[in-house]
Formats: sequence, structure tokens, C-alpha cells
Amino acid sequence: MAGRTTEDLWREARAALERNGDRFAELVTSAPDPRAMVTREWTVADTAAHVVTIASYYPSLLGPGVPDPFPGLADRIHSVDVDTVAELNHHVMKEFTERDPRVLAGHLRRHIGDILRMSENADPGRTVTWLGASRLPVAGLLAHLVNELMIHGRDVARALGAPWPMSPRDAALFFDLFLVGLSRNGSGSLLEHGEPPNPRRIAVEFRSRYVTPVTLVLRDGRVTVEEAGAGADVRLRFDPVALNLVLFGRMSRARAALTGKVVVTGRRPWLLPAFLRKVHLPANAYPAPVVTDRS
Repeated sequence: MAGRTTEDLWREARAALERNGDRFAELVTSAPDPRAMVTREWTVADTAAHVVTIASYYPSLLGPGVPDPFPGLADRIHSVDVDTVAELNHHVMKEFTERDPRVLAGHLRRHIGDILRMSENADPGRTVTWLGASRLPVAGLLAHLVNELMIHGRDVARALGAPWPMSPRDAALFFDLFLVGLSRNGSGSLLEHGEPPNPRRIAVEFRSRYVTPVTLVLRDGRVTVEEAGAGADVRLRFDPVALNLVLFGRMSRARAALTGKVVVTGRRPWLLPAFLRKVHLPANAYPAPVVTDRS
């Protein structure tokens, strides 16, 4: 909830990573047919492989001496933006050919164990070079993987007709640690999309019972972080699970608004689309799920 300390969030992120990693591994190994389609292009096994590739890459960011599992893709990784992540995923999936769910589950648990062990005494605010040469705090790195497990676990579960409860507290880590952390430390080329930067200042205040209120400010193509309060153009109150589903294309903005999961107010709410054209995530980086909430 709002007011949690950095130490609180760090403990929660580590626990959430282990918990959701175990849930995801159990889910994919329980699939009656690993070739069942989760998206129009990815099977259960493909989806698990994608998550494993991310988990396998993160230990190389945390400590010296850990080899990069995809050294041939280093240039692509450091120059990627949100609109070319799909192409990067394609190349990574071609290099990583394992598709046995039980083997993948074993890899996932091992990589998560390595991440937790290597980060145990780390400063959660220490930054690493992430996609697009952005700078991401170690805590944000763990929160990103938690979100990948939750979103793709949901995709697999819906394709299998299995339950997949999503904790709003776990989902909130993505905003508190990843989005805010990335905005504070520099997004590199990640948010570039070829359009000239708009010099207008657009301030969007984000509030939820599960996060510390904060304002993200877009100006001249750069995103900065300010304390919540007076001066916001848009005020957005959200349920963390719903916001993450919207950001990654699993739920439409209309559905989120109609169900009251995302509420937009403020003195200039019409500026939100312009803000989101710049500050957006790779919703189309993964093939669309077979079963969605996009309506």
C-alpha cells in the first residue's frame, strides 16, 4: 500500500518473484498438451520459452562473470525500442529452441533462484543497463519479471481454462518499481518512435491504494518523476492488475473505464492520449492471446 518503504517493496518483489515463478512453472507443466495455442502464433511451450529467455538474461545483468546467453543479440538489445521489441523477441526465440515444458520449468526455477541469490545483498536502487540502453534499478528488474510471469501466466491459464488469480499487490510492483524506476533513471531509446518531441508539458498523476502516489511528467520527449499534488493535467486512479492488462494490450481502455478499474479525471484529461503515445509499453510485442478482454 501507499507509504511502503523501499525495503518493504524490495522484500515484496523478491517474494513475489519466487511465488509467481513457482505458479507459472506448475501451470505450464500441468498443460495436457504443450502444443495448445495460447496466442495466434505461440503455444504453451513457446510462451514458457519466452519467459525463460528473460529469466535467463537477467543474471548476466546482476553480476560480473555471468555470461550473456544471447551475445549475438547485444546490439539489438541495446538499441531496441518499444516498437521493435517484437522483432527482438523473434530473434531470441529462434536462438532458444527448448520446448519441453518440464525442462523449461526447471530452467525457470533455476534462473529465478540465481536472480534471488545474486541480488540478495544488492542495493535495490543500483541501476543496470536494460533494453534500449535504459537504466533500470535492480528492484525494477525483478518487478518486470514478476509482471511477465503474471501476464503470460494469465494467457496460458485462459487458453487452458485454468484459474490464474492475480494479486493487485504483486501487480503494483510493476508501477512502483519498474515504471517509476525507469522514469527516474533514464529510458534510453526505449520510448523512441521517430516523431519529433512535443515541447508541451503533460503531467499525469497516478494513484492507487497499492502504490505511492506519483506524477509522471512528459516534456521535450523526456519523462521525469515528481511528487503527486497540484499541477497535474490528468489524474488517473487505477487497479494495478487492470492497468497492467491495459498497458500490455490484454484489456481495452474502454473496458477498464466502464468497470471502474481505471478512472481518469483532472483539468485536462484529453491530454492523456498524447502522453500515452510517448509513454507506452510493447503491447504488440507478443502475439495477441487467443482469449482476451479487449472488447
